[in-house]
Amino acid sequence: MAFGKKTSGGKYKKFRKKRLHEVKGKPHLVLLGPEKRKKLRIRAGKIKVILLKADKVNVMDTKTHKAKVVVIKNVVEVPSNRFLARKNVLVKGAIIETELGKARITNRPGQEGSIQAVLI
Repeated sequence: MAFGKKTSGGKYKKFRKKRLHEVKGKPHLVLLGPEKRKKLRIRAGKIKVILLKADKVNVMDTKTHKAKVVVIKNVVEVPSNRFLARKNVLVKGAIIETELGKARITNRPGQEGSIQAVLI
């Protein structure tokens, strides 16, 4: 039998629609460009600041344990989705080219208001 059908061939009906807190939000893809932020009202009336565009990153050097704010030149690769690298989308795990060299993004820029990275 086909998925979602009864043995008699009839359809199963949903018992209710999704509640507002069960609905997924749309993905906020952070693009490479001059910095642009947005404030969102989230659950319990709190405010979340998300990035829409960014051109700077906080890079941590693991050898010296020093952090530095540098300019992002280019998105080299995104292991999770190769098409995101072509569009210069900044996501967690993306490998970017900076002034200090290549770095990997360690946080989720679409959920937070900044970009953190580690030199590789």
